[in-house]
Amino acid sequence: MKFLQLSILSLSLGIISCTPSKKDKYSLANPELISYKVEQTMPHDSTAYTQGLLVHKGKIYESTGREASWIGIVDPSTGKPDKKIILDDKFFGEGITILNNKIYQLTWQQKVGFVYDLETFEQLREFKYNNEGWGLTHDGKNLIMSDGSNSLSFLDTASLTPIKKLNVTYKGVAVSSLNELEYVDGYIWANIYLKDQIAKIDANTGEVQGFLDLSDLTYRTRLLNPDADVLNGIAWHESTKSLLVTGKLWPLIYVLKLTANPEN
Repeated sequence: MKFLQLSILSLSLGIISCTPSKKDKYSLANPELISYKVEQTMPHDSTAYTQGLLVHKGKIYESTGREASWIGIVDPSTGKPDKKIILDDKFFGEGITILNNKIYQLTWQQKVGFVYDLETFEQLREFKYNNEGWGLTHDGKNLIMSDGSNSLSFLDTASLTPIKKLNVTYKGVAVSSLNELEYVDGYIWANIYLKDQIAKIDANTGEVQGFLDLSDLTYRTRLLNPDADVLNGIAWHESTKSLLVTGKLWPLIYVLKLTANPEN
């Protein structure tokens, strides 16, 4: 795939890896960590206030917030988007997902979502929801939506209404501020807003299995761009078993390999 053939940008970073030490007892203050290494970096538009990120049929799709929120297909060689959809300024764009040849998009506080044709990008319909819209993914059947709480909503794709809720906990403690989402083989990966962590959530039970601590990536990113905002954006590349992560106003997308495959 094209973006995985790009040369690795060293940026004097070398290979970044995180291998957690074993602990006898875990808590939210001392969580169980998932090991990873950075295999590659790609350029990212540092003006993009990233709200959603995904890979679909070899293409990287991104959605942004703020004024003139957009959905675009990202050129992996430059990080620049080919903007396919630009929202009216009254809408603050949030997460996206692609299912059944449709793009689904949330907005933040307007409590309205949009559905587009994947090929033409024509708007097909709108749908309403009661809480704020944050992250969006799917499990192959239903949409999965976050609203900044510790609860995830599963939406039927026909009615686009909630059919069940999933409360997310770690060792019995609620894990809130769930933001951008990515579903991978029975697990939901979720950015924790204002944290340098991504939670791996069992999609059946809501129990967090562990966390990616990406504080080192945030630190290094802000050396490159002091205006870089929070970590946000998770995309799974199925054929290479790689996790792509970025953030709001980040100049890079990091391609991660996990020590433990997300299916396990």
